[in-house]
Amino acid sequence: MTIQVQRDDGLYFRQTLFDKARRVVIKVGSAILTDKNGINRAVVQNLAKEISFLHSSGREVILVTSGAVAAGKKKISFVPHGDISLPEKQAFAAIGQSSLMQTYEEAFARHGKNIAQILLTYSDLADRDRFLNVRNTIMTLFRFGVIPIINENDTVSVKELRFGDNDTLGALVTNIIEADMFICLTDVDGLYNGDPTADKDAAPIYTVAEITPEIEQMVGGSRSDVGTGGMTSKLKAAKMVTIRGGSAFIGPGRRQDILQGLFGGELVGTFFLPRREKMHSRKHWISFVLKPKGALVLDDGAVQAIAGKGKSLLPSGIQAVEGEFGVGDSVRCLAADGTVVAVGLISYSSRDVEKIKGLKSDQIIGVLGFKDSDEVIHRDNLVIL
Repeated sequence: MTIQVQRDDGLYFRQTLFDKARRVVIKVGSAILTDKNGINRAVVQNLAKEISFLHSSGREVILVTSGAVAAGKKKISFVPHGDISLPEKQAFAAIGQSSLMQTYEEAFARHGKNIAQILLTYSDLADRDRFLNVRNTIMTLFRFGVIPIINENDTVSVKELRFGDNDTLGALVTNIIEADMFICLTDVDGLYNGDPTADKDAAPIYTVAEITPEIEQMVGGSRSDVGTGGMTSKLKAAKMVTIRGGSAFIGPGRRQDILQGLFGGELVGTFFLPRREKMHSRKHWISFVLKPKGALVLDDGAVQAIAGKGKSLLPSGIQAVEGEFGVGDSVRCLAADGTVVAVGLISYSSRDVEKIKGLKSDQIIGVLGFKDSDEVIHRDNLVIL
């Protein structure tokens, strides 16, 4: 039996979105791109053919790729003993990146397509000016008719500057350029209502109207031997895109003619419909790009005020301060039981919030000697989760 979790117009709407998609981001992971011999050239050539097909149809296409680290390991026949260290991973990326791009260059040249390499770190998107500069660069490449190929800059990234996985990077790039669709090609057929390897009755879910807690519970913690993200990270990426008003797809990356089949109306993989009310770009940046530096524990009244009434967060509603942060940093707002209620940009440092927590706004200047704002987090800088 096939299960479809969808709005009443789900299947029709799905095909309409494929037809109307003019700007598309495609993410492919290491599990698809590499094998025991390193980069799988046959997969890359098929991917280039498929993307060139979309590009030739008048669409703007970006490829977000993994594979540099895996390619580097295979190139020097590295045999790991325990976990790979960060310097080792950075070295593998440096070794494998040139081979990966050369393979792409040759594959796309067969179809008369020019490509460009963009390497990103988390800080490139966390800084608003650099965030906009990345967008402008991509838009200029589109104007030149070039296909951008994006990867995380593993050679220089440290833990604090990492996206975590290229699923997240792909979703962020999708939202940066306001793409219509995010396509995640992976080593699974899509989302199922159970574990297909253990449950013979597990059925595919072809269309998802909304990523609910029930949908999230269907996903286990699977992870590839060579990749960094499992289905959980892919579902999170799809959620990031649909919240901003785009659509997302998760499906089999090794399948021949997968993109032509999708855009031709074939029912394969799992398609996620966009949310009807999309999140504003700035609030999406606060929610998903910035990494929280600390947390505030709120009383019940403050939780109701910000989550139920759309109010700003005042110092009177703060019970405790966790972590160290400065003015303008991202901070989580927690209910008394630890539930994350919201995330926002803080108006005071953690040291100052510790001094004014529980106080009324007119008491701030008497305690700190200054008052930059009545609010600890203004509602314009607050995103309810």
